[in-house]
Amino acid sequence: MGEGEFCVVCGATGRPLVDGVCPPCAAERARLVWAPRQGVVTICPHCGAREVRSHWERAGSSRLLTSEDLVPFLEFHSDVGLRRVHWEETAATPNQREFLGTAHVVFRGIPRDVVVPLTVRIVSKSCPDCSRKSGRYYTAIVQLRGGEDDRSERAAELRARLEEIWTSLLREARPDSRKALSWTEELPEGWDCYFTETLPARSIARLAKQRYGVPIKESSSLAGRKHGQDVYRVTFCLRFPRSVRAAGPPAARRPPAEMEQ
Repeated sequence: MGEGEFCVVCGATGRPLVDGVCPPCAAERARLVWAPRQGVVTICPHCGAREVRSHWERAGSSRLLTSEDLVPFLEFHSDVGLRRVHWEETAATPNQREFLGTAHVVFRGIPRDVVVPLTVRIVSKSCPDCSRKSGRYYTAIVQLRGGEDDRSERAAELRARLEEIWTSLLREARPDSRKALSWTEELPEGWDCYFTETLPARSIARLAKQRYGVPIKESSSLAGRKHGQDVYRVTFCLRFPRSVRAAGPPAARRPPAEMEQ
């Protein structure tokens, strides 16, 4: 800044100027932070997932709106850096919320607090995963059965043993595999576990083979056609002999005797 230059608004000298205006005056004259008149958040009423553009995310979230839902509606002056936003809910109806956000920002090196009102309309819409589950849609089944030669085990004991094994497998399975599990059916001969996607079902079947050494019998059947292509449903049959029991977490298992030092 050249000697003798001053802010054309307040007359202050010794301050950096942009177009003849110092940062405090520029902050008073500029719109630093703003939001649309109304924002829309689409939430799955079953799992809490949010629809963001063309995809869904954050399954398992609360239906309560948080900063993660609200901050994306804010827009900023190009010279503003956001530090944090504090939100206060000021009014609520079943499908609409009103907030006041206090944005703590930095504008051209000067800290500022900017109050931004925001109204959000909440839209309830089932995500694709929940829609498929509620419609009993599935692409794969994992069948849990006893050993082929085990005839003496009572049905109730068999189901209880298989349920413990399945619970142990789910604890170790990837989150996306657990998410794809839609429902289970209790049968005299064991359990049928239905999945909305085939790859997660195959992943759990392979995990069972790895953990318990049981074989996988895989079969498929034609379920129809979609977009001009055949659609198949895949069944993974796992047979657990009577001697097989649920395993603990991998870190808690002792190594086989021949591997111990």
